[in-house]
Amino acid sequence: MEVGSLPVELWRVILAYLPLPDLGRCCQVCRAWRELILSLDNTRWRQLCLGCSECRHPNWPSQPHQEPASWRDALKQHALSTRTWTQNGPELQSSACLHFFRRRKDRRVWHVGSGCEFETLRGALGVVGPYDRVVLHPGVYEEQAELVLKVPVELVGLGQLGEVALLVCMDQQCPTARLCNLVFMPPWFSTVVYKTSWGHVQLDNCNFEGAQLQVRGPGSCQARFCSFSQGSSAHLLGVVLSLMDSCDFSGSDTASVTVEGPPVSERNWACKHLVALARTFPSCGVSGSNSPPSGPLPGSTGGNQPPGSNVKKELVSIEDWQRRNGVDAACQGTVIESWSDEDRSEGEEENQDGGGINNTKKTLKLDYKIPCDHHGLAHLLRPRPDGSMPLVSSPDPPSLAPEPLTFQQELDRDPEAQMLAASTLGCFLRRCLFREGKGGVHVSNYGQARLEGNVFRGLNYAVRCIQNSTIVMLRNEVCECRASGIFLRLSAQGLIAENNIHSNGEAGLDIRKGANPIILCNRIHSGLRSGVVVLGNGKGSIRSNQIYNNKEAGVYILFSGNPVVSGNHIFQGQAAGIAINENGRGMITENVIKENQWGGVDIRRGGDPILKNNYICYGYSDGVVVGERGRGLIEGNHVYCNKGCGVWVMSSSLPQLLGNFITHNCMYGLAVFCRKDPENMEGNWPGQEGIGGEAGSGERRGVEGERREGQENLNEEGELFAWESDLDSEDERHSARRAISVALVESNCMSYNGAVGLYVKSSEPLNVFANLVNGNRGTGIAVLQSSQLTRLVTNCILENGRGGITVEKDCRVELRGNGIYKNCGHGVSFCGNGQILENDVVGNRGYGIQVLGGADIKVMRNRVQPAQGCGVAVLGPVKGVVHDNVLFQGHPGNKKELLHMDAANENCVLRNNSVLRHNHSCTSAPPWVLENPPPRPLASSPSGLSLSQYPSRLGISMTTRISATVESGCHNGSMFCSIL
Repeated sequence: MEVGSLPVELWRVILAYLPLPDLGRCCQVCRAWRELILSLDNTRWRQLCLGCSECRHPNWPSQPHQEPASWRDALKQHALSTRTWTQNGPELQSSACLHFFRRRKDRRVWHVGSGCEFETLRGALGVVGPYDRVVLHPGVYEEQAELVLKVPVELVGLGQLGEVALLVCMDQQCPTARLCNLVFMPPWFSTVVYKTSWGHVQLDNCNFEGAQLQVRGPGSCQARFCSFSQGSSAHLLGVVLSLMDSCDFSGSDTASVTVEGPPVSERNWACKHLVALARTFPSCGVSGSNSPPSGPLPGSTGGNQPPGSNVKKELVSIEDWQRRNGVDAACQGTVIESWSDEDRSEGEEENQDGGGINNTKKTLKLDYKIPCDHHGLAHLLRPRPDGSMPLVSSPDPPSLAPEPLTFQQELDRDPEAQMLAASTLGCFLRRCLFREGKGGVHVSNYGQARLEGNVFRGLNYAVRCIQNSTIVMLRNEVCECRASGIFLRLSAQGLIAENNIHSNGEAGLDIRKGANPIILCNRIHSGLRSGVVVLGNGKGSIRSNQIYNNKEAGVYILFSGNPVVSGNHIFQGQAAGIAINENGRGMITENVIKENQWGGVDIRRGGDPILKNNYICYGYSDGVVVGERGRGLIEGNHVYCNKGCGVWVMSSSLPQLLGNFITHNCMYGLAVFCRKDPENMEGNWPGQEGIGGEAGSGERRGVEGERREGQENLNEEGELFAWESDLDSEDERHSARRAISVALVESNCMSYNGAVGLYVKSSEPLNVFANLVNGNRGTGIAVLQSSQLTRLVTNCILENGRGGITVEKDCRVELRGNGIYKNCGHGVSFCGNGQILENDVVGNRGYGIQVLGGADIKVMRNRVQPAQGCGVAVLGPVKGVVHDNVLFQGHPGNKKELLHMDAANENCVLRNNSVLRHNHSCTSAPPWVLENPPPRPLASSPSGLSLSQYPSRLGISMTTRISATVESGCHNGSMFCSIL
């Protein structure tokens, strides 16, 4: 009969009465009939699937209310799975169908129960033949001694699940067996109800109550739609391959599934069939209740493209960012010290009174200005070939950030991860639910396990992998664990990818004692502690994850932990984005770290990471904090739009800051401190409410940090470990890294920050080399305290909202080879002791060089042209020499002396200074230029900065090092950030 002879709706009504075999025959008639049968998926196929007594809902137990993609495919998968146990024996090429179903004419069905041919299970098993079926009628069957299965047999419970209960202990000594629709409870003499050491057992729709399933290699197991409750568990020892699909584990006293020992070399007959069956499993995922925040985030890009190749543009002006984050305009001028607002220098006040110089953006034209735009760092300020402005010249924050790679992209570039993702050895758990017990899966002693699409909820821990074991976890949900979600130690390894790990009581992932997993493309969020903890010589590769909204650090590295943290988005944390503490190390590259409440990256107490090519932005505190005894290489990072400082460094630390872009932060670009200032740390500085929010008091934050540290429970379930035995010695820790005893600030760009570009208040020596400091709202560089020598060498200080360089009383500072151009205040205001040598100070609106107070100084071989005001002014009882300087007249209307010294000063010597004024009578005079040498800083300086907008492409030249020894110092935290 043709399909078109009746309406389709009528055909569907008729076909809904056909049994499964007849539906299969109809599919073979023709293509039209096949399409008609397939269209019954939500009606007849659904009815057949749910009506099967040997299986449950296809998405049971984790998502029983979610419809499968196809009811027909689910029924087909069930049919294939239930017949695995029959596929042992010789290959029968002539009759594949008979071989598949193992139908034999002499196969019998035996009934066991009251009034049947056998009343006991032992009696029936004594007479059954190979592949016979034993049907157990409703009742409870108890045996007082162990039962031995010597021939392949099928045991099936009649009626609903729970009507047939077995209190037995079975030992399988045959190649294969199948158990279906049974409830297993332990007999009086053993908690093990079923065990096999070389055969294959298939369990369909069975319940285990307070009982244990034991499989020892080369034996194998396939369990589907089974429940393990009331302390039940499965122990797999040395298995080559076992499958557990859609099982429910609850109320365990120990781990629900234990996988122990390496897969044995011997294989049983079922291995190849289980491998084939595992490959037919469709890719399954778990949709968690918590998803990452939707919608655009400030400075965020979202999506999944490789860093540096595909990026999403979001143009965010600094005003827009302030407005959406509740930061008012006053925040931009907020500084900790009051000198910047009240303690103006004498010369600057004088110029303001005269109306010649003010602190506005009004431009003073220099009729005879000396060109200085071709200094050694000028290439950083020129427009790009496409006409766009470079980062250091743009008043708007960066609009580009790398996006995380997809899982497939990560696999394409990592052969090891690709191999692990394709592996199927050991125990394969798929779509299972682990809930309300002590542990989920425990893998130990070189064991191997693969977990895919499972849900772990309400356990003490979800997964524990130890002792050189290997685990592969794909698309699982791990949530609400009382301790850490996933725990790896003792050289464990594996692949953990595309999981949803959230709302756990301790860390989402805990890696320690030499464990070295690959962690890719997970969502790790909403934890009550840190997202990922790496400690005790733990390693690992943590890449392309979204780590957000954790109560403590997104990634916490300590006790010689040494992971690779790359390409992650770490955001909206309630503490630091990444914290490195207690001799932690690590390679931290190309991450986007944003919108965290504390520092984006916090390094202290021996922390010694490589922090390279990251985007650290839009934080509610400082971008990078290097605290007490912090170390590390901080290179090529974008640090921008943070409400605190870009980088906050304690003078007791030893970082190397190379080639970073530190821009558009609300406070200082880079601040170097040695001690707390109680007056300011208690929150009395202006604008605190707009910047700090709840993190206002650094003193309070420091106390909280110490308290949290004292309570930190990084041990598994309260165990106490002797960490001292796990830690490397000091010599071993730094053997692979060049030992340094200096702090280094080199080749950085500090631009458009809300206060001072570089703020120094240190009791240690400090050297700053080849940096570009431009466009900041405050002074370019301010040295307020420097009892030991601070050297500022070959820097470019340009167009800052206040002066170029300010040095306060009693500071020891050397200025050499700098270019100080077009700042809105004095070029150099110097009250301390030291030298000002071979600098170019041109186009500044105040004095060129102002030396005042009781300074003891040498001012030599500088080239100075002020806009209006003195070129060099020596005010007060200054001691020293001013010689061999060249002073150029600026604006023709400037009536001030280019070289001025108070008449009462008898301790300062002026000699061999050249003063050049305009010659109005000669119109053909050549313009003044800076030559021999050209404008400073010189191009030969190892500036190391690239035109590229991506920090990963920075070329850092490290031919010269400026160092400062560290002897002592007050070990205190930043205004906002403290140790976790």
